[in-house]
Amino acid sequence: MPSPLFTQQFPRGAQAFVDLVNSDAARALTEDIGSGDLTAALVPSSQQARATIISRQDAVICGIDWANACFHQLDNQVKIKWLVNEGEKVFSNQILCEVSGNARALLSAERCALNFLQMLSAVATHTRLFVLAVSGTKAQILDTRKTLPGLRLAQKYAVTVGGGFNQRLALYDGILIKENHIAAAGSIHEALRHAYKSIEKILNKNVSIQIEVEDLNELQQALDAGATSILLDNFGIFDMKEAVRINAGRAILEASGNVNISSVRSIALTGVDRISVGSITKNIRAIDLSLRIK
Repeated sequence: MPSPLFTQQFPRGAQAFVDLVNSDAARALTEDIGSGDLTAALVPSSQQARATIISRQDAVICGIDWANACFHQLDNQVKIKWLVNEGEKVFSNQILCEVSGNARALLSAERCALNFLQMLSAVATHTRLFVLAVSGTKAQILDTRKTLPGLRLAQKYAVTVGGGFNQRLALYDGILIKENHIAAAGSIHEALRHAYKSIEKILNKNVSIQIEVEDLNELQQALDAGATSILLDNFGIFDMKEAVRINAGRAILEASGNVNISSVRSIALTGVDRISVGSITKNIRAIDLSLRIK
């Protein structure tokens, strides 16, 4: 079964995680501030300020480390007191944290800190809805590679905070044979043969191999070719149930394609092992947060 690959490779607090967060924050601040914050410069350079970040809607909070990094990179003496924990459910008008430090730094870091919090909390919140929708079934909610360019790892981290699981992190992280790969290889059998042959040449024999099928005939071909992980692309509920029956536990079955919050439980009840949902990272709507200087 899949695992939260992000938290395996970048455990929170480890140097690799810290480096990722700092890199994301630095890139965002450079993009926003450029040669200097012309408006914040109107405030005296020695001015100190206190501020609070408030949630304007119910949400699952995610991105605390990214917000912290934005403030710390502009004022390493800033004090931040979080009143909620990462992954915690919060409610409208709830105070999330208190920040105190150089006023110019708080003003310049505000937008980037909120952008990370709003986006990552949206991913975690949306993911949590899907996870709750399939509770009581064996199906797990997975993400996809449909992520914001440059922020994939941050979004995949947010998926795990919301209770979901990571599909492969990127192209280097596993083999997924889709319809175009099959067409180029000539057949499902040939595509799988090349895949299994290729992993014999690399040191990591644990590379996952998954193949996409579009109907029950292709499913049978994949099983006959020795597939151990199969993606059911845009199957209807009836065909999905039939796929589970035909498979009989031989391969991991993953449902994908136009999955939404209304349909996800019906999909889970067919007996598939995994459900991948592109919308949890692709079609997100930022959580409404605000920072107020006192």
